[in-house]
Amino acid sequence: MEEYNEFAEALIDQLSVEINEEKENSDLASKIDEDSSFNVTFESLEDASKEVFPWIKQEINNFTGLEVPQNTKIEFPELLELKKLKGKRIFTTHDAREFVDSLVEAISKEDLGKISSLMKHNTIKYLVYSTYAKNYISKISVTFGDYLDDTIYLNKLFFSILPKIKLYNQGPPFESGFDVIKSSYNGAIKMTMLEESIHAIQQNLYKNNKEAVVKVNEIYEELAKVILELDDATLSKVFDYMNLEPIPDEFPIAKRANLFFILNPESFILGTLPPDQMATKEGEIDTKLSEMIPQLSDIYKRWLKPRQHQYSAMTVIQGMANFVIRNILNEDPDFKNYLSVFKGTDLSSFQAQKNVGISFTEAIYSKLGKETFKKLIEDPPNTLELKDSQLYLNRILQQ
Repeated sequence: MEEYNEFAEALIDQLSVEINEEKENSDLASKIDEDSSFNVTFESLEDASKEVFPWIKQEINNFTGLEVPQNTKIEFPELLELKKLKGKRIFTTHDAREFVDSLVEAISKEDLGKISSLMKHNTIKYLVYSTYAKNYISKISVTFGDYLDDTIYLNKLFFSILPKIKLYNQGPPFESGFDVIKSSYNGAIKMTMLEESIHAIQQNLYKNNKEAVVKVNEIYEELAKVILELDDATLSKVFDYMNLEPIPDEFPIAKRANLFFILNPESFILGTLPPDQMATKEGEIDTKLSEMIPQLSDIYKRWLKPRQHQYSAMTVIQGMANFVIRNILNEDPDFKNYLSVFKGTDLSSFQAQKNVGISFTEAIYSKLGKETFKKLIEDPPNTLELKDSQLYLNRILQQ
C-alpha cells in the first residue's frame, strides 16, 4: 500500500492551500462572532436569495423571452455537502459513479486511508477521476453557486463568512462601511442567482455537455487501462523515446500514472491544438510512439469528436450566461459594488472582458435579438461555427 499512500498524501498536499484557507476563514468568522464590538448583521442568504428570485426570473424572461422552469429550487449546502455536490458534477461512466462519489467524500474529509484504498481497488478510475475531484474541490472557496438537476445551490460558507470578514477587516466603526459591504453582498447574490437561473434554462446544452463528457471519460478509462497494462520493457522504451524524467522501477504505478497524464489527449494534443482549431483535424501521433502503443492513434481519433462537442456546449453555456449577466446587471448599483469589493474591478473593466462564448453570443444577438437564446439552446453551434458566427447564422436561417 506504500505507493498508494504516497499518491493519497500528494493529492491532499495539492489541496493544502485551499484547505488551510477554509480553516482560516472559519476561524476568523468565529472570532468575529465572539467580538461584541461587531454589532452589525447581514440578511440571511436564505432570505436574500428567495427575496430576489422572482425579480431574477422576470428579468431573464424580459431579456431572453424564456422562462426559468417552475420546478427550480434553491438549496444552501454546508461545506462538506457542497464538496460532495461538486463530485456529482463529474459526469462519469455508469460503473464509475459510486467510485467517484466515494473518492470525493474521502478527499473532502482528508481521509488518506480511504483515498489510498480506493486507488488500490481501482487504479484506472483513480487516474481518470482524481484530477477532476481535485480541481472541483480546489475551487470551492471561489464557488458562489452551482446548478444541477433542477436545483440552484448557493455556497453557504462563502456568503455567510466573506461579507463579515470584508467588513471586519476594515475596522471599527463597522457601521460606517456596512452599507457598501451589504450592497456588494446583495450584488454577489444577484449575480449568482442570475447565473444559475440562466443555467436552469439551458437544459438541452447541459444534456449535450454531459453526454459528451461521459464519452470522453470512457475513452480516458480505456487509455488508463492500456497504460497500466504496458509491460516493463515497453514502458522503459516509451520513457526513453519521449525523454521523460526517469522514475525508479520500484514505483511501477507512479511510472505508469506519469505516462497516462502525459499521453492524456487533453494535454498531449490540446497542448498545441485547442478544440476550436481541431474541427477539421484528426488525432495524429508520432509513428514510432504508435508502434510502441498501437491503441493510441485510434483512441485519439475517437476522443476528438466528443471533446469538440463538450467544448462547444460549455462555450455556449458560459458565454450565454455571461452575456445575459452583463446586460441585466449593467446598471445595478449592488452589482457594481460587488465588482469593486469582491473582485477589485469596475463595470467598465468587467464589460471589456471577452471570450469566444461571449463574443459569439453577442454576434448572434445583434442579428436575432431575443430569438438568440432559444436558438442557441435548441440548436447549438459546432466548433467551426463558434469561430465564425456567420456560418451558424447561414445554417439556422436556412432551416
